[in-house]
Amino acid sequence: MKLVRFAAFLSICLLFCTPLHSQGSKKKRILAVGMSNGWEHESVSDALGTLYQLGMESGLWETWVRTDTRSITKKDLPANAKNLKYFDAVFFMTTGELPLDDSQKADLISFVKEDGKGFLGAHNATDTFYKWPEYGEMIGGWFDGHPWNQFLATLIVEDPAFPAMRHFPAAFQIYEEIYQTKNFSRERSRVLMRLDMTKADLKAKGVKYDEVPLAWVHKFGKGRVFYCGLGHPPEVWQRADVRNMWIDAVKWVTGMTSGDATPRPK
Repeated sequence: MKLVRFAAFLSICLLFCTPLHSQGSKKKRILAVGMSNGWEHESVSDALGTLYQLGMESGLWETWVRTDTRSITKKDLPANAKNLKYFDAVFFMTTGELPLDDSQKADLISFVKEDGKGFLGAHNATDTFYKWPEYGEMIGGWFDGHPWNQFLATLIVEDPAFPAMRHFPAAFQIYEEIYQTKNFSRERSRVLMRLDMTKADLKAKGVKYDEVPLAWVHKFGKGRVFYCGLGHPPEVWQRADVRNMWIDAVKWVTGMTSGDATPRPK
C-alpha cells in the first residue's frame, strides 16, 4: 500500500511539474536508493517521497528514486539510464547486503572519497553492508540493536550551529526506534544529535553503550557524509523540523552551504 501511494504521488508530480533538467537548470542531482535485503521498513516510501518532494519544493535538487542498485556504477549504462557520474550525492534508506559487485562498491567509495561528492544515510542505512569495511568507514558505523524498540525518546542537539540542526530546540522528544551504533568514533565523526541517556531505561535488555549518537557528519576523503538515525515511523518524515533538517543536509553534502564537520572527541 505504501509503494502504491508513493507511485501515485510521483505520477502526480510528473504530470504537473515540468522536468527540471529540461529547463537547463543547474540544480543538484540526488540518487535516492530504497532497497532491503532483510527487514522491510514501512517508511522507505516515505523517505524516498520526502527527498523527492523537498527537492521539488525547494527547487534546489532533482531526485532520481531507485529501488535497485543499477545506477551505482561509473560504467556506461544502456539507453538513458544514469550512472554515478550524473549525480552530486547518493541517499540510502537500505537494509542488508545489497547486490553490489566489487566494481560498484569501488565506484561508490571513489564517488565520495576521490570525486568529492556527497553521501546521506537515513535510519537503517547503518543496517547495511556489514561485510564491507569501507562502507562502515564511510557511513560511520553499523547498527547494533535497538533495545528500547519504539519509545518516546528525548534527544539532545549537541551542535546547534550546524545548519541541519538549527530547526530543533536544544532538547526535544520524538517517538522513534533508536539505534545503537557499533564501531562509531568521535575521533572520526562530529556528533550533531544524541540520545539523552539520563531519560532512557539503561536497564533495558540489550543496552551496550553509555552514549548513543543519532546524527553525525564527517569528511570522507574529498567528500561529505551526513547520517541521521531518525525515520523508522512513517510519520517522522512529515515533521517540519525533520524535513527542514534534510534540506540542509542535502545542501551541506552537495557543497551548497558550509558547516563544521571537524570531529570533537569527548
